[in-house]
Amino acid sequence: MSYPDDAAFGDLSVLSPLLNQLDRFNQFEGPDPAGRRQHSWKAHLGTPLPEEGAGIDRVLADLSEWIVPNGLRNGHPGFCGWVTTSPTTSGTAATLASTVAGSQRVWVHAFNYLEHLSLEWLKELFGFPAHWHGTYTTGGSSANLIALGAARQWAVEQQGIDPSMNGLPKNLKWRIYASSEVHHVVNRAAAILGIGRRSVIGVPVNQAGELDLDQLRNQISRDRAEGYLPMAIVATAGTVNTGAIDPMRALRQIADEEQTWLHVDGAYGMFGILDDRVSDRYDGVAEADSVALDPHKWLAAPVGNGVAMVRDRDVMGRAFTLEPAAYLEGSIGEQTEVESPFDAFGEIFHEYNLDQSAPSRGVQVWAILREIGKQGIIRRVVRHNDFARHLAELVQQAPNLELLSPVVLSICCFRFQHADLTDSQLNDLNKRLVAVLRAEGDLVPSMTVVNGKLAIRPCYINPRSRLRDVQLLARRAEEIGLELLPEFRESPAE
Repeated sequence: MSYPDDAAFGDLSVLSPLLNQLDRFNQFEGPDPAGRRQHSWKAHLGTPLPEEGAGIDRVLADLSEWIVPNGLRNGHPGFCGWVTTSPTTSGTAATLASTVAGSQRVWVHAFNYLEHLSLEWLKELFGFPAHWHGTYTTGGSSANLIALGAARQWAVEQQGIDPSMNGLPKNLKWRIYASSEVHHVVNRAAAILGIGRRSVIGVPVNQAGELDLDQLRNQISRDRAEGYLPMAIVATAGTVNTGAIDPMRALRQIADEEQTWLHVDGAYGMFGILDDRVSDRYDGVAEADSVALDPHKWLAAPVGNGVAMVRDRDVMGRAFTLEPAAYLEGSIGEQTEVESPFDAFGEIFHEYNLDQSAPSRGVQVWAILREIGKQGIIRRVVRHNDFARHLAELVQQAPNLELLSPVVLSICCFRFQHADLTDSQLNDLNKRLVAVLRAEGDLVPSMTVVNGKLAIRPCYINPRSRLRDVQLLARRAEEIGLELLPEFRESPAE
């Protein structure tokens, strides 16, 4: 079949060489070339806009020869930085399938149904109430934004005003309360929602990194005396710095006392509920008003897969409704029998989200859970939490390593330490240490700051990570630290 267009259509067999190149990339052989070779691949790719196209063969050649080999190795078994990884095969296959055959989540087709079914599976997996309503998003940022958008709708409605229709009342001042360790996407959500970044109050944490309940109560009391109303309390289920889990049950009680919304940011740590050793820390999460979580983290779905869930579907609908449009609702027939996929919208999500057009993300979650099942993801979470605990033990046994925070989930914060160096010198040394590790290419942790001390911060969510990668990190951190020590001993102490 021919088409009146310059683009190639239909024959996906031309992708075979590219698939072979992707297989080679996933072997992660040799040093990571992308950073060192950037001048070369930028020079090749950085051409002016072509007047006439080079054709599909040239595109595939560039992908195979220049782009894929210089891609991002965040699936390497030694990659344990930030809270990200690359997808497993089933999620990748599902994405390709949906790109071709399910390019819109709307209308009556299998991909639309899997949006709904996979959300039901997630509720069952986490023990969330069956009546909760979920929607897929582009990630944790948008999931938190949508959930807090629902919180804003509910809170302002309690004052007799519909904010989605009439805006925020000027005579009322609002606060959102969260741990000082909360992810900054919550502050950004407040900015977008018109509450303002400065209205997010970072409540101090205790020694375990958890939101301090007495500090929270005192802060709310002070703010109420100044005329501020609580719009929401945000509990974090696994902070991105240390993996700490805020006290859910107690925060639910405070939210009830203050008659405010309880939102849980579980973008990283919600899957931790599957580990029986820490599941009690999530007590109360099923009574939250909303939850954000990211399948593209611990579940290893392709990046761009987040979920917002709310207790009250109607509140979310009032906050995000598009309102009827002739070209949209008006184009759907009234027949009771659906003979064409385009006779009905299927499971409706565009009234509860930021996007009208959106890809089918649920098929990714469905494919992964269909492949490995509940027990498969439980084993992964437990294994990764074991990795962090094992690393903590190695750190505590090593004479020149120091554990900087308790290990709760799959994050272990530690540093190289030596009595001859000040904290400032140790911060500089550990920063260099991480740079050396990354340049070697076998281990890629990230960094953070814990109580003023720069920490090496591996976070284990990568399904390819092995126990030997964990052990290598402890060994190389001490070896590199000792190699760098003479240089920093000679530097002046501040």
